[in-house]
Amino acid sequence: MGNSPSTSSALQTCLNGVFANNRGAVSYPSDPFYQLNAVKPYNLDIPVTPAAVVRPTTTEDVSKVVQCAVASGLKVQPRSGGHSYANYCLGGQDGAVVVDLVNFQKFEMNTSTWFATFGAGTLLGDLTERLYTNGQRAIAHGTCPQVGSGGHLTIGGLGPLSRQYGAALDHVEEVEVVLANGTITRASESKNSDLFFALKGAAAGFGIITEFVVHTEPAPPSTVNYAYHIQVGKKSSFANTFAAWQDIIKDPSLDRKLASQVIIMELGMIISGTYFGTQDQYNALQFEQRLAQNATVSIHTLDNWLGTVSNWAENEALKLIGGIPGPFYSKSLAFTQNTLIPYKGIQDLFKYFDSADKGTPLWFVIFDLEGGKVNDIPLSQTAYAHRDALFYVQTYAIGVGVLLDKTRAFLNNINKIIQDAIPGVDFGAYAGYVDPTLPNGQHSYWGDNLPRLQQIKTLYDPRDTFHNPQSVRPA
Repeated sequence: MGNSPSTSSALQTCLNGVFANNRGAVSYPSDPFYQLNAVKPYNLDIPVTPAAVVRPTTTEDVSKVVQCAVASGLKVQPRSGGHSYANYCLGGQDGAVVVDLVNFQKFEMNTSTWFATFGAGTLLGDLTERLYTNGQRAIAHGTCPQVGSGGHLTIGGLGPLSRQYGAALDHVEEVEVVLANGTITRASESKNSDLFFALKGAAAGFGIITEFVVHTEPAPPSTVNYAYHIQVGKKSSFANTFAAWQDIIKDPSLDRKLASQVIIMELGMIISGTYFGTQDQYNALQFEQRLAQNATVSIHTLDNWLGTVSNWAENEALKLIGGIPGPFYSKSLAFTQNTLIPYKGIQDLFKYFDSADKGTPLWFVIFDLEGGKVNDIPLSQTAYAHRDALFYVQTYAIGVGVLLDKTRAFLNNINKIIQDAIPGVDFGAYAGYVDPTLPNGQHSYWGDNLPRLQQIKTLYDPRDTFHNPQSVRPA
């Protein structure tokens, strides 16, 4: 998607007018070090050159930027933290106008309702701290502190507290949003409710949210953080332990205070997570007896919420993939109570971990427990479609210098082994782990909600101004 010289000139004239008093707030491809200073791609395997990157400070300026892009016939995408796996926050392909929300850092806490209002440029690490220091409050969200709230709270936002409180987007009560015609409006369950539905799961195709209002919960007073490290032997010898984990987490009555994940990587396997309760309550789950064979066990309690969240960021995988740009590839699958991996499939998968030519030592296979409160919320309430998901698998590999085809094949084959073990299943994928190679990404991300989203898109953005390669299209 290239731009003609006349289009570029018209866009720049328009944007320069918007930022006449702050020329440093807009960058163009002709600027020195444009990619390094302004574009800042996250996935270096997917090169993208936007038509412009702007850093407005007011919602009114966001509106004017959108109108400039529309007048030039260009697409628009917002960037909050900039962690899109396919650089969709940069448009995902050349020629988009990128609205960087870094300056939207407002924060207010209403101590009567415990509703928090904050700007869409707030990173999760900053949000956690601001919520806690303004009344010791919290919301459910992911574990990477560098991720931006703007994308996280509009895609899903899954994390350790989600089994108790839902996805991050389930906390959202109201938003301020800029529409494709430049209108600034608000959306909630009582105002523009159809738009609100779409923004809670598929916002990148519908508008630019500049402000969130969320309900909060008391921050947990204490937690038990556990880890079982298995680093001896072939990966195939870990299959029984993974099968035991799946057997534990499939129980519908499993305590919702338990968060858990399995990470398989070059150095072994780790089963880790957080229990939001006491040591005695955790011990009653008997995780140690069921999972700790041949494992190095680490269990400790924390009575400080910020310390717990910091502990999540020390996760071995997050240290490598959290906020560092690089060439990488990722895929995901959603599992339900009816699509558990059969034991032979588990054996085949773990044998493959031993035999595969991976092309890199920097690879991770991460199984994340979901369920709980996320499953309680009706499919029709938000665009987020995987309300029946029990757990996800995310595969992730980073190229050393460059990403090799054999590395992509390694991750593709992981999905194939799992899908072959459960034939006939229409697996969904999580839009937070966006995968540009999916044959029908929109269906994989939004499932049965897609037709409704397409109708709403036609109403609010018929010209598809808010666009990336896998965003919702007009009906």
